[in-house]
Amino acid sequence: MRDVSVLRSTLRRIDRRGYKAYEEIRGLYRAGEIMLAVDHVQGDPYAPPSRVRVIVERQRLTLPAVTSRTRRVALEDFLARRARQMIERSKRPRGGTGRSGLLSIDAGGQEVLERTACRVTPDRVELRLSVGLPAAGRTILADVAEELLADLLPEIARRTLWLDPNGLAEAERFIAVVEDAEALREQLPQHGLVAFVGRGAVLPRRSGISQEPLSVGAIPFEAPPSLEQELQTPHSGRVRGMGIPEGVTLIVGGGFHGKSTLLEALARGVYNHIPGDGRERVVTRSDAVVIRAEDGRRVVGVDLSAFIRTLPLGRSTTCFTSDDASGSTSQAANILEAIEVGARVLLMDEDTCATNFMIRDHLMRELIPAEAEPIVPFIDRVRQLSREAGVSTVLVMGGAGEYLHVADTVIWMRSYRPIDVTARARELASRHGIGRFEASDPWPGVVPRIPLPESIDPRRRERTRVRAYGTEEVAFGAESIDLRQVEQIVDPSQTRAIGSALAYALEHGFFDGQRTLAEVLDALEEAIEREGLDLLSPFRGHPGDFARPRRYELAAALNRLRTLEVRQVRRR
Repeated sequence: MRDVSVLRSTLRRIDRRGYKAYEEIRGLYRAGEIMLAVDHVQGDPYAPPSRVRVIVERQRLTLPAVTSRTRRVALEDFLARRARQMIERSKRPRGGTGRSGLLSIDAGGQEVLERTACRVTPDRVELRLSVGLPAAGRTILADVAEELLADLLPEIARRTLWLDPNGLAEAERFIAVVEDAEALREQLPQHGLVAFVGRGAVLPRRSGISQEPLSVGAIPFEAPPSLEQELQTPHSGRVRGMGIPEGVTLIVGGGFHGKSTLLEALARGVYNHIPGDGRERVVTRSDAVVIRAEDGRRVVGVDLSAFIRTLPLGRSTTCFTSDDASGSTSQAANILEAIEVGARVLLMDEDTCATNFMIRDHLMRELIPAEAEPIVPFIDRVRQLSREAGVSTVLVMGGAGEYLHVADTVIWMRSYRPIDVTARARELASRHGIGRFEASDPWPGVVPRIPLPESIDPRRRERTRVRAYGTEEVAFGAESIDLRQVEQIVDPSQTRAIGSALAYALEHGFFDGQRTLAEVLDALEEAIEREGLDLLSPFRGHPGDFARPRRYELAAALNRLRTLEVRQVRRR
């Protein structure tokens, strides 16, 4: 390890030379108590920025204790956000060509995710940053680079990591909020719940393009007495709120009264949230998946026969493949693919569902005989899913009253206030009985599939090409994976991790033509648990731009890869 003075002298020596000369500064330097690692140097001022770490020995810092994975993830998230604040407050040198002077860290939004931007281990703390090395045209600006690397970065590290009493208290509060949310989520199964919404929660967001809480006019959440639950937390004691039971739950009400807002909060409740978000105590079981229709998506090798029977002209649906699935077939596939990899809670909003898949009313049943209709509507299977497969469903429903016949719980959202109308719904369903909504055959289960490795190729022109575009797309080899309808991807860094995780799983033989998709995901998750998200990065030492995705979003991406081929596993 060299002293930072060597970095300064190297920069002065290469001043005004061509940009490629920046390669000479790669290495590890010490600036007092801080180590500076220049891991990757961009080849051009317009290229993705260089990757730099600041490293401090753990014993030199006063930080909250890390006694669990939850506390570690929360502390790393807190420090990454604090570093971003310090960068934003700094008067850093800017100017020059391309990304010159850029300085950033991959801190998150409203959700607290396991990230690679900060790493806390028993012996050290690392901040992983992106730096745009300064240039005029493609000529090195050494004086600006020296100020950025040798002066500003160590100063940001000091202001981020050396916590004064106020900073330490803020860190402890941040961790406490995350630990409380995790404790609430862990208690859901033992109380027979799929979700919990704490009293006083603020569900509405500032706008359709912002996940920050609505600050003016928001109505704090209050649970109806009949659905009120009290759960224990390690820092806030007993917390009261609305519990959503297992089974079939309807969220009903007029337009603009908060039905979809509640469902969206539940969808994001699979993640913990930052203090002040308003949804800190909105928690959903981690195996909950949003389901919707998705016209045009590719479906490969899915046994749809539970929902779609034999199609016209005798076309079988037991191993259904389509390059352009309809609304009904795509929604059926989304349900079965989610259950295949472990989902046990389905979240649906009628506005994004295929009507002919969700319901067929009694008049249409009388007009079109069952043998002439290939679709088994979801209403006929939803109770079987709960009773026979242990899969609960939460549905936003404003227009299909037939679902009152199959609901275990009905919540009326009125002016953003929930009212339990289950008893009234049952009375109406009994009074207006129109027949039995349940398929005549039992729930058949899901047929596992084995992904074929030769159909998964991240290479383009013999080079691995994996690139993320926001939360909506992954370029994977010569293909583009469309993730626009995968609603529980909440951070672009998750999208980056998804593409790299699929490539990693292929490279390390997890896709071996023998493992089912669920088993591939088990192996991948085990590797990440053992070695951390760092293993996904092609940049040695600096994997600073990943956030951990769930297995359900990894599966969703693979299922949308248009080259994917599978083999079904038929149990005897």
